[in-house]
Amino acid sequence: MALFSNPSRKVLALQGGGAHGAFTWGALDRLLEDGFKFSAITGVSSGAMIAAMAVQGLVQNGPAGARKAMGELWERVAAGNIFGPVNSSLDWLWGWDKTRELGNEIAWQGVTNALRMFSPGQLNPFGQNPLEPLLHDLLDIDAIRHPSAPKLFVAATDVESGQAKIFDNAEISVPVLLASSCIPMMFPAVNIAGRHYWDGGYSCNPALTPVLALKPDTLVLIRAQPRIRKGVPNTTADIVHRLHEIAFQAPLDAELNDLPKHVRLHDISADAALAAHPLISKMNTDRDFLNRLFAAGRDAATLPVTV
Repeated sequence: MALFSNPSRKVLALQGGGAHGAFTWGALDRLLEDGFKFSAITGVSSGAMIAAMAVQGLVQNGPAGARKAMGELWERVAAGNIFGPVNSSLDWLWGWDKTRELGNEIAWQGVTNALRMFSPGQLNPFGQNPLEPLLHDLLDIDAIRHPSAPKLFVAATDVESGQAKIFDNAEISVPVLLASSCIPMMFPAVNIAGRHYWDGGYSCNPALTPVLALKPDTLVLIRAQPRIRKGVPNTTADIVHRLHEIAFQAPLDAELNDLPKHVRLHDISADAALAAHPLISKMNTDRDFLNRLFAAGRDAATLPVTV
């Protein structure tokens, strides 16, 4: 295992967004290719998985190793159409048409009806999470916990308190990453040491406090959801979609409002790449769709020379 030396005072924050995380993957791939170094990284949901792969890859083989590890994660997601088994059980309710963009009004209305009619235990009776075997295969705990590893912070939402729980390198595990990405309408809450957790995006997206406590000079935020959408939604699907985006954005906005003045923020926006895609496309793991988002992320990830 290579010793990864990194004196950088730059930190990374990765939003969660399901399959939309392929945009984050592309952006970070470009940054690493261009020589960007960071001392700490924080993420939730798909952003947490990308962060874990980047950290372990850096320890294994520097920036090239990080890019390879992230690529392996998304290759497995695409090759297995990772949410296919779950989605197929709901096709009859969702009005799913795989020949066109997911998330039309009929499909979203079907999802809404399904969630009203059935509990997560009925929709997913065996509590299967298709990400679990994938993470067992790919996660390198020894690398993540290696003394030379950049600091890694993963957040999940405590179901009972509603507060964010932050896990660091020494605590990272498959259950922690599953907790950070647990969609409560589809998967059972993840039990870790007697506490139950849902997706970290409900309480932070992502948590900035742990990386800012390290007193960095630069924070690079890679978004995985659009912040701004022009126009006022008027269909049920579009209204619910926008409400979700606003709710998931609020915790991050609160932390950004308190960003210390000495910390430079570089915000890699996903607006242009993701504003045209509906909420349910976060579960679209078709290879072509992921590749388009990856390319869009790379195009968006241009940093000033000073960063």
